[in-house]
Amino acid sequence: MAAHADTFSIPTRGKGTYEITERCQQIVRTSGIHTGTATVFVQHTSASLVIYENADPSARTDLHSFFDHLVPEDTPYFVHTHEGPDDMPSHLRMALTRTSEVIPVVNGRLALGTWQGIFLFEHRRAPHTRSIVVSVVGEK
Repeated sequence: MAAHADTFSIPTRGKGTYEITERCQQIVRTSGIHTGTATVFVQHTSASLVIYENADPSARTDLHSFFDHLVPEDTPYFVHTHEGPDDMPSHLRMALTRTSEVIPVVNGRLALGTWQGIFLFEHRRAPHTRSIVVSVVGEK
């Protein structure tokens, strides 16, 4: 059993989804692992990860609108707002999604479906730099 881990940063321009599939695939290739799993983890409490449709950008537009509707920034009963009106909503949106994804590695590649991509889901309005950790374990 072999293991490999690496990190990378991704700058965001504020709320939205940012595809990181190729960066994750690059780490899997570098690992030399042929069969196993890759765990992708975001090290933040106001951003998350989603595996989502990567062919039609309108699917992501609908995802963004859905979360804006589900957890609006103007919710009057939020207490944790010292970093602004998007502070608490960003934490809740993160809790409703995930901070990690586990993807099978088959033949040295992420075994994602035809229309699947891995996305960083930025929940804050301001630009941030987000740290991603990818851990790959398996057989070479």
